[in-house]
Amino acid sequence: MKKIFFLVVVSIIATFVFGQKSSIPHLEKNGNTTRLIVQGKPFLILGGELHNSSTSGAAYMRPLWDQMKRKNLNTVIAAVYWEMVEPQEGKFDFTLIDSMIYGARKSDLHLVILWFGTWKNGYSMYVPGWVKNNTTRYPRAKNKDGESFQMISALSNAAMKADANAFKMLMKHIRTIDEKFQTVITVQIENEMGIFGPPRDYSDDANQAFNNQVPDDLLKYLSANKAKLQPEIDSAWKANGNKTSGTWEEVFGKSTYDGKNWQALSYLPEELFTVYHYAKFTGTVAAAGKEAYPLPMYVNAWIKQPGMGYPGKYPAGGPIPHTLDIWHAVAPAIDFISPDIYVSQKDARYTIEQYHRPGNPVFIPEFRPGPQSASEAFWVYGQHDAICFSPFGIDQTKPEDDPITKTYAVLSQVTDLILQNQGKGTMVGIYVDSSEKVQTFQLNGYTVKAELMGGSLAELAGYAPRTKPVTMAGGIVIAMGPDEFIIVGKDFSLSMVPLENDPAKPLLDVEYLDEGTFNNGKWITTRRLNGDEGTGGGDYGFGFSNNKTAVMRFQKNANGDCSIIRYKIYKYK
Repeated sequence: MKKIFFLVVVSIIATFVFGQKSSIPHLEKNGNTTRLIVQGKPFLILGGELHNSSTSGAAYMRPLWDQMKRKNLNTVIAAVYWEMVEPQEGKFDFTLIDSMIYGARKSDLHLVILWFGTWKNGYSMYVPGWVKNNTTRYPRAKNKDGESFQMISALSNAAMKADANAFKMLMKHIRTIDEKFQTVITVQIENEMGIFGPPRDYSDDANQAFNNQVPDDLLKYLSANKAKLQPEIDSAWKANGNKTSGTWEEVFGKSTYDGKNWQALSYLPEELFTVYHYAKFTGTVAAAGKEAYPLPMYVNAWIKQPGMGYPGKYPAGGPIPHTLDIWHAVAPAIDFISPDIYVSQKDARYTIEQYHRPGNPVFIPEFRPGPQSASEAFWVYGQHDAICFSPFGIDQTKPEDDPITKTYAVLSQVTDLILQNQGKGTMVGIYVDSSEKVQTFQLNGYTVKAELMGGSLAELAGYAPRTKPVTMAGGIVIAMGPDEFIIVGKDFSLSMVPLENDPAKPLLDVEYLDEGTFNNGKWITTRRLNGDEGTGGGDYGFGFSNNKTAVMRFQKNANGDCSIIRYKIYKYK
């Protein structure tokens, strides 16, 4: 009997372990955060998106895979084109996707696939020729004068079915050649969809649908989720009596326009109508793909921003944060919505905060490349529990010329630490620059002030050469235990004051300040920083400043590399 029981237990354990190892990439809730699971473990995407046409030729891409690896990426975000997957209706060619998967896999990289299907940046530029040339079967969106736009109408059932079929065949093929390896880990459906110009399609079908009743599936969702709707939709619905039937304007109010405030919700009923149909279309495509291979799937947005504050100026119908409930209601196969960010630091942070909503993790597939992205990445991972950060045009610069290379070099060492601290209140992302030189927060029993660094004490004293002024800095601070921190980054300093004064031990000093690395999760001290290399040069402790405030300053690095510091404070009297 004992032997039978033992064999049953072993069988159950083996089944569980095998199931864990063979599970495909998926999303997993962990408290208030959502994590991407790859090969059974949480995975943080250190990404970069290729230029649009880079993967249209296998020979062109061949030397770029190694370049991506040397930039310290672990994931490449790359396009797959409907026009090349299905050049003739019903006839499929997967040569390019095969070359992408094998090329990435050979360089030990993962892939996020961008399905350039019916829309890319609002337009239908990547559809096959047999779709482009048949406007009767695949009708275009129209303006108020009845003139056709270049983009296919989101109300076209024929286009939706054709796109969904092509995408399903693609996902079936990816599963066949990649499920065991999990090179492909996530998929984006379409790209920056929406209509430029008017806030909605004015074709005959669209006019009829707009003046008809709001569809039942959306109204049922609103009623079932009344207590937890997005505030923008909730307030508009409530202001019009929480109606459970009516036209778009009856349910969400009359259309208004505010040209002075870009954050105002201009043309809201038209926008929600348009989003509904884009979400319905895109959700159908995603659902078809998930039937074949249910990887996590998302959509990305050309964002609402200064100068583009109303739908039509930015693509009307795209996944803007205040429309998240529409996506949840009618496109459940879409797991989250994401922003593409090419704006100032201030607007970038505002946008990321808008997308970080309950039920929507932060995933940034495109960010303007350059120094800002290299610093902002720390803040995004540390502050917003992001799944992904990805500068665009990653193949444009050499590894040694791209500032993201150094950022990812240090982040790759602490990805496990970041994942372990997501959602726990034990981690803060840092971003400071010449316009906002100070960031203040509370962590681990301290009020902490992060400041953009000026010259070191050695420079000020004249026995070290002056360096170029720092204009921006990023990093992550993680609480490791009482009075102990891991600090990642460069070019900023920290000042820490206890939240509660201890009369028995009111004074502070450094117990240790170690510079080091993580190797397979194990901390290795490179050097103990003390004396002139202590808290920034001049003296080890807090000396001739304030011994009731703890201080940490990064050492200047000749190569401009980021550092990892293990820092502990002790208290005394």
